[in-house]
Amino acid sequence: MAGALLALLALLWGSQVLIAFDYFSPWKGQQQMYKLDIGWPKIPEYFTGQTFCVAVDSLHGLVYVGQRGDNVPKVLVFSEEGYFLYSWNNTVEMPHGIFVLNTATDSSVWITDVGTGKYGHTVKQYSPSGKLMQILGTPDYKEIWLTGTNGTGIGQFKIPHSVTVDHFGRVWVADRDNKRIQVFDKVTGEWLGSWSSCFSEDGPYSVRFTGNYKYLIVAQLNINRLAVLAAPPVGSIGDCVMVNTVQLADETKPHLVDVDMKSGAVYVAEIGAQQVQKYIPLS
Repeated sequence: MAGALLALLALLWGSQVLIAFDYFSPWKGQQQMYKLDIGWPKIPEYFTGQTFCVAVDSLHGLVYVGQRGDNVPKVLVFSEEGYFLYSWNNTVEMPHGIFVLNTATDSSVWITDVGTGKYGHTVKQYSPSGKLMQILGTPDYKEIWLTGTNGTGIGQFKIPHSVTVDHFGRVWVADRDNKRIQVFDKVTGEWLGSWSSCFSEDGPYSVRFTGNYKYLIVAQLNINRLAVLAAPPVGSIGDCVMVNTVQLADETKPHLVDVDMKSGAVYVAEIGAQQVQKYIPLS
């Protein structure tokens, strides 16, 4: 299922402890690139479970947050200004990842669900208002290409945890427990290379491009850090170059991130702090 999910995304292209922590550790003397928006969200008490994932609908100015827990809404929807709008819960059990597909005229929300009930271990497509439109993980979908078995070799994975696509048609996979990012061709599935030198301290949990595709934002959960990596041009991916970092509070545990492709804001789902925080670019 992990491989099929990669193929799909390649085609698409108790009490709560709320921590507001604004500390930056520029990499190699570089200026800080992001600043915490302490006013987002307006009412953080809406976070009542473990916030596992976040996704931005840049077309409609919406931010979706997936959270886990008993008797909590599984999907929260906020405006980009931080106002809570609505939630839904009916067909989501344990959200693990969330992704918004924007077209020229519409958006859809895709959720990976790892629950054990009738809605678990599937990938589901929703309308922006939460209407269930499609369920994958059943026999009625077409596999375009499939790569990856469990292992450490080229094209193998140990917990492929996040995937994104650049505007050159390259698929970037956070190969978490192998402490590397692997890159593939979107159409053929051909392996194009990997990065590991930036991840000696901790593997990549989440990978997203900035709106101008100049950088990748990578979450590293166990060291509570966001790494900003230089994105290579078309052709060879070369070596990993870390240009900046954002150091988060201890035990924040950033799990997954997403980027508003219009404003450049970075949203971080933190399962340790049980919140989502917004970072805004300074230039």
